[in-house]
Amino acid sequence: MRETAKRDERELVAAVVDVARKGGAEMAEAYFARGEELVVEVRQGEVETLKIAREEGIGVRVIRAGRLGFAFTSNLNWPAVKKTINDALANVRTASEDPYHSLPDPPAAYPDLNLEDPTLRDIPLAEKIEKAREIERAGHAFDSRIKLTERATYEEAHYQVTIANSRGLLASYRGSFCGGYAVLVAAANGEQETGFGLQFTRKFKELDPGKIGREAASKAISLLGARRLETKRVPVVFDPYVVTNFLGIIASALTAEAVQKGRSLFAGKVGKTVAAKGVTVVDDATLPGGLLSAPFDGEGVPAQHTVLIKEGQLQGFLHNTYTAAKDGVASTGNAARGSYKSPPELGSTNFYLTPGESAPEEIIKGTSQGLYLAEVMGMHTANPISGDFSVGAAGIWIEHGELTKPVRGMVIAGNILELLETVDAVGNDLRFFIGKGAPTIRVTGLTVSGK
Repeated sequence: MRETAKRDERELVAAVVDVARKGGAEMAEAYFARGEELVVEVRQGEVETLKIAREEGIGVRVIRAGRLGFAFTSNLNWPAVKKTINDALANVRTASEDPYHSLPDPPAAYPDLNLEDPTLRDIPLAEKIEKAREIERAGHAFDSRIKLTERATYEEAHYQVTIANSRGLLASYRGSFCGGYAVLVAAANGEQETGFGLQFTRKFKELDPGKIGREAASKAISLLGARRLETKRVPVVFDPYVVTNFLGIIASALTAEAVQKGRSLFAGKVGKTVAAKGVTVVDDATLPGGLLSAPFDGEGVPAQHTVLIKEGQLQGFLHNTYTAAKDGVASTGNAARGSYKSPPELGSTNFYLTPGESAPEEIIKGTSQGLYLAEVMGMHTANPISGDFSVGAAGIWIEHGELTKPVRGMVIAGNILELLETVDAVGNDLRFFIGKGAPTIRVTGLTVSGK
């Protein structure tokens, strides 16, 4: 093949693997990724930002004598790609030996997922800009106290992944999604509150800009006049978005990497009860419509539906090929790869707490006194090893089963395991915020610290 010959992506990754093997790699992998992004941001009806970006490149992993080398390039001319292969082979020499480095075998089949909206590219840019304007208009029309737009945005992405390895694996897929985001400011009596709304979907026709704007406005309005209350230990009803904040910590703690490095609050608890019976936590890369659904992970392992906590009992952990080899188990297909610029890590896909049967309104109605937790601040400070957390909180006070007055400036503190064990109600309103999803839940008691 000539040095300047044009290859398609499948030919390219196969050629990279072949050259790497001939160069001395015992195992080799080539990962090609292409991404296109559109971002439209409006303020007061005018386009403030219009960004169209495109990026592509290839990452090369090689393994020799238990040592791993990696290199990448965004220059897909063959001489540049060959240099990248040589760089990866050279990097092997300085790497530490680790017997668990390996690559997966090709599977019998991949799940057939509908990841692309074939109409999305044909929709005129003007129509997409109008979606951003609709988001802003709906928010300001919701209530006259909505005074400012921090953000009203339409976004879409198209992507393609192709992977090959020296064990005979060769696979590819395409996908796209679109969505919108709004951050609006409500003001009254010298006070200001901010609210957000968002929706991302695989299908353009499913996007509801009015709903995004109204959600942002409603959240901002609902917290106007918020005050601190006296410290109390009360039942707390968690908004689905707040639950996903906690799921971010839980997802990291449920990776085998965290366990193997002694950084997980779930270490040593497989088979044991770690949550209330109503709590089931799943990672599902095959989820229909899921934003992080894909037929295979960052190493080519087929996507899977993995139950991590089943009715309160810990079932296991998320694995990529490396952690699976270390534990002597099969990979769960959770090699996460943000781009071609880095080797695969370990991460969740569509990670969620499964819904229960109660309507969220019924859960609130069944709470004589407590806090409806709409917002937490400082979740990143939670300790992923002990599970201890202490975060700022805002929401609506519940009195006799009714949402009454807005509350801000409070602090909730506790432990994530204790929180999971005290869940006594799970709503039927499962909602996803990109890669994390949850319904409304209630815990029997948390100390809500105020004045």
